[in-house]
Amino acid sequence: MSVTPTPARTKSPAKIKKPVKDTTQIEFSDNALVQILYGPQAANLTRLSEGTGVDIGNRGSIVLLSGDPQKVAQAKLILSQLYSRLREGDIDRVDTETVDAALRLSEPDEANPWGNGGNGGSGSADVFGGARLAIQTKKRRISPRSKRQKDYIEAMLDHELVFGIGPAGTGKTYLAVAMAVQMLLQGQVDRIVLSRPAVEAGERLGFLPGDLKDKVDPYLRPLYDALNDTLPGDVVMKRMERGEIEVAPLAFMRGRTLAHSFVILDEAQNSTPMQMKMFLTRLGEGSRMVVTGDLTQIDLPPGTKSGLRDALEILEGVADVGRVQFDQRDVVRHPLVTKIVIAYDAADALQKKIQDSYKGGKKGKTAGQDSNDSPA
Repeated sequence: MSVTPTPARTKSPAKIKKPVKDTTQIEFSDNALVQILYGPQAANLTRLSEGTGVDIGNRGSIVLLSGDPQKVAQAKLILSQLYSRLREGDIDRVDTETVDAALRLSEPDEANPWGNGGNGGSGSADVFGGARLAIQTKKRRISPRSKRQKDYIEAMLDHELVFGIGPAGTGKTYLAVAMAVQMLLQGQVDRIVLSRPAVEAGERLGFLPGDLKDKVDPYLRPLYDALNDTLPGDVVMKRMERGEIEVAPLAFMRGRTLAHSFVILDEAQNSTPMQMKMFLTRLGEGSRMVVTGDLTQIDLPPGTKSGLRDALEILEGVADVGRVQFDQRDVVRHPLVTKIVIAYDAADALQKKIQDSYKGGKKGKTAGQDSNDSPA
């Protein structure tokens, strides 16, 4: 008797789930503001599309959004809040850098999950931090451009001593100078004192001609640049002549008590522990102090501990001391700067890993030799 084999069942192909897509639109009422919001040739919409992965189109004052629901919510939130800021006069222009800042500020985190931005800004908190975090100077109104910048501005408002640590281009010095200028204009402090260690960045400059001011000015030029970006040049000169703004090397701080002042120490990683202690103890009544630096760019002689690193270790856990740690996500210069910082950080991490493995192997080898040399 022959048995006919039962044909094997063929599995039906698994259904591929199509990604969920959301499509929505926003309509704006003021055509003049819409043109500013979009940018020349809709460059701002293009940057927003690249940053979120959302398909963005526009028909006149109507913007169409299509893509991942969470990303659509983010794009809608950004457009709504930028338009609101234009309408309320908080800003008078929008460029791709403004869009990049809004993208950084609206990214979700544990404190601000996606869920609370889904209504496109209606009833949502201002991602730029609102009026409290806006710094007003004679030249411009400055808003935070990353989440750590928001934390930094809040820390400067709430603490008398703040450390801002992180890579170049994160706005540590610029925001500190802007906050100092705002407090001076509002009469909250009587003067601004800006200081830096006079340390050469990996070079030997040799003899510099001129008087003392000519010799130290090259080290302090970035502080002058920040001042001139927040105050008209003639105002800076007049206030410097009256002693309301002072720019001086760190060595000139010894023996002083800085009362009713906003004091900034920039490039603090190049101070020694003794200099840092001397500087921190200059804090007088009614004063605020901000210390900025990048622990990856120390130019001190080999074997000399950074005063910034020393202070962070000693003051860990001390009440009323603010500390904000920036990273490559907060770089607000040219986008290439972010990539450069990431590349250098990766190279440093690899170098440290190689050194640690070498030390570990050498230690193990020494231990083995000691065991072989011990008497039986």
